Amino acid sequence: MEKQVLAAASFETQKYFFSPEFLGVPEEIQEEIRMVCVLTAEKLKCSFIIGFEENGTVYFETVRPEDEFNFDEIGAELEIKQLQRTKRELWKALQLWYVVFCTEEGKDMAKEILSKQK
Repeated sequence: MEKQVLAAASFETQKYFFSPEFLGVPEEIQEEIRMVCVLTAEKLKCSFIIGFEENGTVYFETVRPEDEFNFDEIGAELEIKQLQRTKRELWKALQLWYVVFCTEEGKDMAKEILSKQK
């Protein structure tokens, strides 16, 4: 399995994408992710991607426009580090959601918990 894109925003095309595969993410979290994506893409003047690694770890990626040679890679990295710090609880909750709802181990764990509640 490879990385999976959760959401992305493009400064250049002024578009936003949220993967239909992850529509189970609570709406308030989807909205916060949308705001983070759009604002970060706008601030960095690039495409900004939030996704999941195979193990559920949340990753961030910037993609500079093809004709933009003055893209500030260091500034982008610093912005991502700040997002990781300031939204730490959001990323932890998102990772937990992914592990529980999108991995076999999580699905098995959920079944076990539900069966004990009956």
